Amino acid sequence: MNRRQFLVLSAALLASACYKGSKRNSKLARDSTVLCLGDSLTAGYGAAKGEDYPTQLADITGWKVINGGVSGDTSEQALGRLPPLMAQEPKLVIVSIGGNDFLQRQPESSTRVNIGKILDIIQSANIPVVLVAIPYFTTGALIGRVSEHPLYDDIAAQHRIPLLKGAWADILGDKKLKSDTVHANATGYRQFAEELADFLADEGFR
Repeated sequence: MNRRQFLVLSAALLASACYKGSKRNSKLARDSTVLCLGDSLTAGYGAAKGEDYPTQLADITGWKVINGGVSGDTSEQALGRLPPLMAQEPKLVIVSIGGNDFLQRQPESSTRVNIGKILDIIQSANIPVVLVAIPYFTTGALIGRVSEHPLYDDIAAQHRIPLLKGAWADILGDKKLKSDTVHANATGYRQFAEELADFLADEGFR
């Protein structure tokens, strides 16, 4: 383990420790507005209308969930779309973005900057935000080994926000839960919504 990896791991453990022992977030009322910002995995590509994860999250929680997902969006494009979405005054924002950056082999530094700016905008409005780790597809994905990009650990630690890990990797590593190589099917989106809902309950939002 080199010095940078040690520092990142230490920051991640410190951030994790801050969440243990007490729920630092306020419970959201059933009719609260929640924004899900993302790409095709948020839009629900590969499933029928109403089977996307934001719609299913709304069914589980009773929240008014805005699907802010656009297929093909990079982190830069999601950043550009964020201001008008924030005008809807969400009480919580779920950020699940970066997959298209990886597929297009965009510089990791740019992805980090864009996601950081997204989080800065949300946090500057005093709105809680949850980051979702996204897989990047290596050759191991061909045999079901899907890995999440390590930049999400770094960013979550830097911004001191909750990070949902493993959900998309588990789904996109299981052919029964996928509609194609990089997208979930209806069952996969439902599983993600359920895992996210449980995670948000653990974080005190439910």
